[in-house]
Amino acid sequence: MLFLLACGPRLEELPEPGDWTTEGPGGPQVAFDEADIGVACASLYGDPELESEHHNLVVMHDGYLLMPWAPESGGGGLAWFDVSDPCEPVKVAEVYDAGMRESHTLAFGWVDGREYLAVDSIRDEGARGGVGIWDVTDKENAEWVAEIDLPEFLYPEAYFWVSLSTFWQGDELYVSAGLLGTYVIDVSDPLNPEIINHVGPFVPQVVGSMHVLGNVGMSSSAGAAKTVMYDLSVPGELGPIAGGDWDVRDEEGDVVAYYFANTGGKYGLFARKADLGGPIVYDISDPSEPTWVGGFLNAEGDGGYVFRHEDRLFQGESEFGSIYDFSDPANMTEIHRFDLAGDMDTITPIGNVAVLSVDSGAVDSLATTMVPWDTAIDARGPVAELTNPADGATQVALTARIGLSFDELLEIRSVHSGSLRVWDGTGAAVPGRFNVQENLVNFTPDEELLPDTTYFVSVPTGGIADSTLNPTEDELRFSFSTGAEIDEWPSR
Repeated sequence: MLFLLACGPRLEELPEPGDWTTEGPGGPQVAFDEADIGVACASLYGDPELESEHHNLVVMHDGYLLMPWAPESGGGGLAWFDVSDPCEPVKVAEVYDAGMRESHTLAFGWVDGREYLAVDSIRDEGARGGVGIWDVTDKENAEWVAEIDLPEFLYPEAYFWVSLSTFWQGDELYVSAGLLGTYVIDVSDPLNPEIINHVGPFVPQVVGSMHVLGNVGMSSSAGAAKTVMYDLSVPGELGPIAGGDWDVRDEEGDVVAYYFANTGGKYGLFARKADLGGPIVYDISDPSEPTWVGGFLNAEGDGGYVFRHEDRLFQGESEFGSIYDFSDPANMTEIHRFDLAGDMDTITPIGNVAVLSVDSGAVDSLATTMVPWDTAIDARGPVAELTNPADGATQVALTARIGLSFDELLEIRSVHSGSLRVWDGTGAAVPGRFNVQENLVNFTPDEELLPDTTYFVSVPTGGIADSTLNPTEDELRFSFSTGAEIDEWPSR
């Protein structure tokens, strides 16, 4: 360990914050007129011979928009599009595998210089399934390279006995699997994934997703009210955090079910369901005491998935998709409502365009559409609102990871050793690996941290960028210690 730290790069030897590139041009770079707002200007489609018209979220990946397309029953693929002109999208690559099923998250990981993507899988008409892994290093030749079945997987029991989402951090992949609970899979060798832990769900909880920030995981439900915060500071282990087990509640304080959850900055976001819609928001800065912040009751909605983009929330409401003004989280308002035929559960913000998707009942070739929601090209960089460890934290575990939660979706390629810097008081940079999933960034050190040592973390100006390649505008820095005391920030 000492040898690694001593012989690793010095802080001054790290790349510049902006020393990164993307193959694609990034998100939308077109301004719109007021008359364009809310009017679909293009649609995205998979292979016309194989397309199921069952779509979900999209993300920006290497400067292109990545759209998965697969039904619950299996058989689907990935398609990458140049959306710099969102009304004239250009498909640049596409792959298909019969084992891919509907995925509610896209979990990326780098291992030995290759990039992998973990999605949900299914085989033998639903008799088995779990997680499939794509090698997406070369998107034009992406390949399904591995899969692992979960014990007791069974479809068509919908959300009860199947994998629903994945989250990749370091060597661990967290798999949320309904009533099967949460699995931890060792993906240090993505070609040979291995289950290393399993935690059953808290009752009543149908585990829908796990969002990981450093050493904390937020395990949320799919169609229930329960949410559980976990201590993940020991790799592979999930320790429930005292006070972090709660039922989501509405404006009246009554327990309310939500369809799916997400994070955005310092907030947990919950899409209220069951003949009522609108977002419910909790402050999760203190995982031992999540705090109700606000909500908007949409009497005509029925929540699906929810995303944050700066001071706006985007939520699919089954019959339509809504944008909510989030500039005052305690007093949200609905400001836009968009329609798309079918079960419209997902509205993903990509710059000044909303990507609307339906996961069943789509009109032919209209399962995903591009809809302008703002006239101006997105020009503001992302802001990190929450870190783990927190600034000033002491007695941090030697096995700790470092996480940052931003207020909007990010470009994966922008996160590297120059845009997220970690070093000790001697100026020795800590080597490690990065994972980016939607708005969350995680750094996993290659080796355990040193005892009684203060570590310093910086996101410099011009570093991490959003989906339209706008970089951070102000430096973020924080420090923590593995001992009882924390050193002062070093002078420059």
